[in-house]
Amino acid sequence: MTVFVLGGAQTDFARNFTKEGRGLLELFAEVVPAALTDAGVSAEDVEVAHVGNLAAELFTGQAQLGGLLVAAVPELDGVPSTRHEAACASGSTAVLAACADLEAGRYDVALVVGVELMRNVDGQRAAEHLGSAAWAGHEAVAAKFPWPALFADVASAYDARYGLDPGPLGRFASHAFDRAALNPLAQARDWRFPAGAFGPDDELNPVIEGSLRKQDCGRITDGAAAVVLASPAFAERLGGGFPRIAGFGHRTAHIGLAPKIAPDGEYLFPHLRGAVTDAYRRAGVPGPDALDVVELHDCFTITGLVALEHLGVAPPGGGGRFIDDGGLDAAGVNPGGGLIGLGHPVGATGVRMLRDAARQVSGTAGETQVGGARTALTLNVGGSFTTVVTMVVTA
Repeated sequence: MTVFVLGGAQTDFARNFTKEGRGLLELFAEVVPAALTDAGVSAEDVEVAHVGNLAAELFTGQAQLGGLLVAAVPELDGVPSTRHEAACASGSTAVLAACADLEAGRYDVALVVGVELMRNVDGQRAAEHLGSAAWAGHEAVAAKFPWPALFADVASAYDARYGLDPGPLGRFASHAFDRAALNPLAQARDWRFPAGAFGPDDELNPVIEGSLRKQDCGRITDGAAAVVLASPAFAERLGGGFPRIAGFGHRTAHIGLAPKIAPDGEYLFPHLRGAVTDAYRRAGVPGPDALDVVELHDCFTITGLVALEHLGVAPPGGGGRFIDDGGLDAAGVNPGGGLIGLGHPVGATGVRMLRDAARQVSGTAGETQVGGARTALTLNVGGSFTTVVTMVVTA
């Protein structure tokens, strides 16, 4: 795989665009020019565009986001575009489609934008809209908050298989907010928590669904991220030396949670492990020890714990000890705060992960930089691990 990341941008995930009187159009209009500038190209260089988004129709009533992109950036008029939806992995599937275009030789420069506006409705309505990515009418039907309920079921399945100590989950969340405090674009960079906020205190950390508490859960976020990708020939014309997407894994399983959980065997989600090993194989990476940075999908703390084990940085059932032993920092996990600390505008997350991975391996990640980073991996999941996309990014 030979696709280069020329540059990118993200919006400030702490902002509430509706309160500012802004919407999807303004998200596009802000992030795309910033990404083009960072990449050192103009809108006229872009030959194809891909947009990742989950639920603009539900949150805003707006479809046809490729046309909205042109409305926001008129210089892109005439550029072919496609919108991609794979729940929280929408942005990553948009990236993979752009990579396929470049590798096929159709184009030399591709723009990928991920966008989601979710804070224009109340929390309950937002939870209902996001629940559309679960198996509608078949699961979480009685839950007030569908996704916390489903990932509480993941926690229950993990507990039944290995035993689950909630302590490391609280420490995972605390780590996310500590890292977010260093990130000038993180949603939670200014948040502060009293002692006991990551433990079983029902007032400081109330139960949301099942065993999951408030700090176990990612928050509703507005935001956009964009990257500019290029063929080897175009990257060379700009002088070369850009980060490269060296390999990927992409697998999709049953939309329902229960059919995906393996009743036995080493891993709870064999297809998740398969996507990871596909990426290692395609990138020529021997395994997790070769990674300097991991941009890990942690919409909930239990998601992060399960993902760590499927990456191979901890053995199955050993994720809690890995966290307690300081493994998150040692392995370069979510140096910018992850979804819990940085924020999770659903359609933008996979694109943001790639942008941050590229910044890490090029040594331009600022206060969140992992020293000496040369190889990074992104792991982005949609739904209850239904869609899994992982990419290896190298210097």
